[in-house]
Amino acid sequence: MQQYRIKTINAIAQEGLDLFTSQYAVSPEEKDPQGILVRSTKVDLGLYPNLLAIARAGAGVNNIPVEEASQKGICVFNTPGANANAVVELVYTTLGIWLRNVEKSIAFCRTLNNLTDDDTINREVEAQKKRYRGEEMAGKTMAVIGLGKIGVGVANAGLHHGMKVIGFDPFPAMDNIHYLSPEVTLARSRREALENADFISVHIPLNNKTRGYVTQKDFLQFVKDGAILINYARGPVVDEGAVLAALASGKLRGHISDFPSTKFLNHKKIIVTPHLGASTSESEENCATMAVKELRSYLEMGNIVHSVNFPNIETIPTVDVHTRVTVINRDQPGMIALVSNILGSHDINIMNYTNKSNGTLGYNIIDCAGPVPPDVKAKICAQEGVLRSRIITFQE
Repeated sequence: MQQYRIKTINAIAQEGLDLFTSQYAVSPEEKDPQGILVRSTKVDLGLYPNLLAIARAGAGVNNIPVEEASQKGICVFNTPGANANAVVELVYTTLGIWLRNVEKSIAFCRTLNNLTDDDTINREVEAQKKRYRGEEMAGKTMAVIGLGKIGVGVANAGLHHGMKVIGFDPFPAMDNIHYLSPEVTLARSRREALENADFISVHIPLNNKTRGYVTQKDFLQFVKDGAILINYARGPVVDEGAVLAALASGKLRGHISDFPSTKFLNHKKIIVTPHLGASTSESEENCATMAVKELRSYLEMGNIVHSVNFPNIETIPTVDVHTRVTVINRDQPGMIALVSNILGSHDINIMNYTNKSNGTLGYNIIDCAGPVPPDVKAKICAQEGVLRSRIITFQE
């Protein structure tokens, strides 16, 4: 039985780690891992020459050099949706704190501890509570930018808070849109989503296309005066200078962010939380469990589910399959014939061949009736366009 070495980076919930079997040696001290489990720490791929896969216990993968991983044939997984409920709840918690002046009213109550009796406290409360009068969410309009699992959850929850909800996704994935309530209005453009919104909640991934996505041009210029901007996506999707200018001009009356920075701390119109979006015991357990299952499926079976850089492909070998060969290649024509011919020239019987591409990389799963010698794998790896190949043996 093949053994696998796993390195954990950051604290990974025990509920997930418990899913590893005796096939796995799991340790934060592992120097030469085949798999890595990580949360938020940056990963240096140069340290791990035999690495096959990284599973991020969370949705964002900005701490992982995904392009470099692709070039090295390293599969990168994330756990979409595992932390969605935690983020959704926090969005509405902090929005409620803002609208109802909860922070300020709690601070006021703490000043009452110098009063000596309840009657005096009650008189002071009745005299001062009008200073903290807030407003309700019901009847307002929420724009949700980004309709992944979290964005869809925020949009659907907005309806339950009595709001009109408008959704817009610059990079729509229909698998997620199917879960969107039909009562949510889908905008055809960013401007259409923003121009009537009282609250704007951003839920897009951080990548080269989305860095600084929320800026004056083509975003804040479309926002109506007095809106509240909420960012529980990633800090750099927001242009901080543009947000500060919008707050100063009154274009925005408030900003809620999960990403503290020198520019945002102690600003009177900004509420900042310390990256708490997914920080619940339930979310961490869900993320860890999903990440471990993804790693195990890939290492033991060659299957790919929830990869951010490889095509997703999953097939279960039949009981008579002896060996599974996986091949990662640049997306180019003729690869299936090339691999098939190499196996055939060594009298290896192919029982099933499954191939998928994401437009950049191709991934092949080839189930064989007998063993595949290492020299055959080496010949496959030597072909132009092939990044990596693995042999997974199911029968001794």
